[in-house]
Amino acid sequence: MATYTHGHHESVLRSHRWRTAENSAAYLLPRLSSGFTLLDVGCGPGTITADLATLVTHVTALERTDDALDLARAEIGRRGLTNVDFATGDVHALDFPDDSFDVVHAHQVLQHVTDPVAALREMRRVTRPGGLVAARDSDYAGFTWFPLLPELDEWLALYRRIARGNGGEPDAGRRMLSWARAAGFTDVTTTASIWCFADDEDRAWWGGMWADRILKSDMAATALSTGAATQADLDRLSAGWREWSESPDGWFTIPHGEILARA
Repeated sequence: MATYTHGHHESVLRSHRWRTAENSAAYLLPRLSSGFTLLDVGCGPGTITADLATLVTHVTALERTDDALDLARAEIGRRGLTNVDFATGDVHALDFPDDSFDVVHAHQVLQHVTDPVAALREMRRVTRPGGLVAARDSDYAGFTWFPLLPELDEWLALYRRIARGNGGEPDAGRRMLSWARAAGFTDVTTTASIWCFADDEDRAWWGGMWADRILKSDMAATALSTGAATQADLDRLSAGWREWSESPDGWFTIPHGEILARA
């Protein structure tokens, strides 16, 4: 089993709770109907899940552990939604019958799993004929920023090293179509979209989040325990993120690959 690189430290959740259906699943929204049932694989803290639940009849939120699922339970409860249920499980071996859902959705999941092709096959198995498997993942090698600070180059190289050491593929976005084809899908719509952080508020939020995350998240713990970085290295990378966030010229873009695969 691959290890989830980020973990669930507050600095990670600060980023994940920013995500909405609008900024993270816009490619899927026009395809949804009020009568649909939807499985949200790797639902995380549930902000996208909750948004999707307002657009379909029923959502099942899936995470690997009860502790992770409690984050989504809290968000769904906070919003007072009653059409969401919760399940733990492994995307490589879903505990649902064939043809259970109209849509199976996964956001930033395939980059973290042991076998994304097997995961997509299993997502297809539990999707009704004619239904959709929808997945979106970022592509770390495609991240672009300015000013060109060496600390951010080091941060990216460190992240990609750790993510691959954990059994994942950080450059997932460019592989989405190939993974879908390898999983046996023949009707696949592919798109791309970008997150951009460039105004003062976004820079302070994104840069400050990563300045904390490189020191406190599971990624930081892995870097130290494996010898991939020292504490002094992490402190320097954190300072680099602070420098970037304070630059009035600061720009950061994250490309994503997206697939809508017909079952």
